[in-house]
Amino acid sequence: MENRNYKYLSFVTALFVTTLIISNIVAVKLVNLFGLFVPAAVILFPLAYIFGDVLTEVYGFARARRVIWTGFACNLLAVAAIWVAGQLPAAPFWNGGIYDGPQAAQQAYDAILGFTPRLLLASFIAYLVGEFLNSFVLAKLKVRTQGRHLWLRTITSTIVGQGIDSAIFIAIAFYGIFDGSGLVQAILSQWFIKVAYETVATPLTYWVVNALKRAESEDYYDKDTNFNPLAL
Repeated sequence: MENRNYKYLSFVTALFVTTLIISNIVAVKLVNLFGLFVPAAVILFPLAYIFGDVLTEVYGFARARRVIWTGFACNLLAVAAIWVAGQLPAAPFWNGGIYDGPQAAQQAYDAILGFTPRLLLASFIAYLVGEFLNSFVLAKLKVRTQGRHLWLRTITSTIVGQGIDSAIFIAIAFYGIFDGSGLVQAILSQWFIKVAYETVATPLTYWVVNALKRAESEDYYDKDTNFNPLAL
């Protein structure tokens, strides 16, 4: 992989990481979307996969791999900072402006920003497996199709990546809480919404990819790439 200075790679990386961290914070809220009960992150998290598609399509799998690990490290740092802040003793006058004393404010903080180890494990594993599969499928399909049919690559990679992501996260996070049918329904609901999101956003993905290819003078094909996710 040739080392080059790109104009917009750092910007796309920043968008990817920001989307990931915000998604994990808002995921604590469950919402009702047309009768489907899903984490609120479903409104934003699919963008991380779109950015992943853009990174792989324009810059190649190896650079996307760096960004995926960067996102993992930044998310881990955010989680650690939120946890440490939650452990620090509260000021006696802290009430968050609306709560009845520091104890109630601390309970609210823990309810919204507190992460259980189980949810963290589910989130981290699902993210890594899903993102790497998404990038791998898109890179392989690009070579196979000789760069044609971008819509086929983005949607197919999303079906695979988001499907595995949803299955891993729901299975680990809610096993024993939902029954078997409930787990399947939750997985399929998230999967459907995320794939639909990607499909609707396809024209925007086309525009961003084409604009970046022109601006960066890059259109990378992963013909001899090492696809080992640990090969940093």
